[in-house]
Amino acid sequence: MNITLNRVNDAIHFEGTSNSTSVKVHIDGSPDIGGEGLGARPMELVLMALGSCSALDLVSILKKQRQQIDDMHINVEGERRDTIPNVFTRIHISFTLKGAIDPVKAEKAAELAVKKYCSVHDMLAAGGIDITYDIKVG
Repeated sequence: MNITLNRVNDAIHFEGTSNSTSVKVHIDGSPDIGGEGLGARPMELVLMALGSCSALDLVSILKKQRQQIDDMHINVEGERRDTIPNVFTRIHISFTLKGAIDPVKAEKAAELAVKKYCSVHDMLAAGGIDITYDIKVG
């Protein structure tokens, strides 16, 4: 895996690309350091990586179980320490699913998706971050 970051303007707006896709991701910093709100902040991308990694695995597992997912919403909330570096200390993922889904299967699938298959979870948890999740089926 290889990514490239190119500076877009005279401030701190970057455009990131990967060698495996042509998708471009815009990244910017906080206003405190010259950011202009032109992209996601790096720590937001960390939460997005954890949420999407878990969600991709969750969808895959539920599809294999022949569960019908009509809609899915993921909320990821992170708490950071007050001292620099302001790393995450706790992260909570909330999955909300709609469709013909067995809640017992969804709970087991979420556990596997987050704690077994998501490599982003393992990387963050190895750094001492407390990662929890919940799942609602409606």
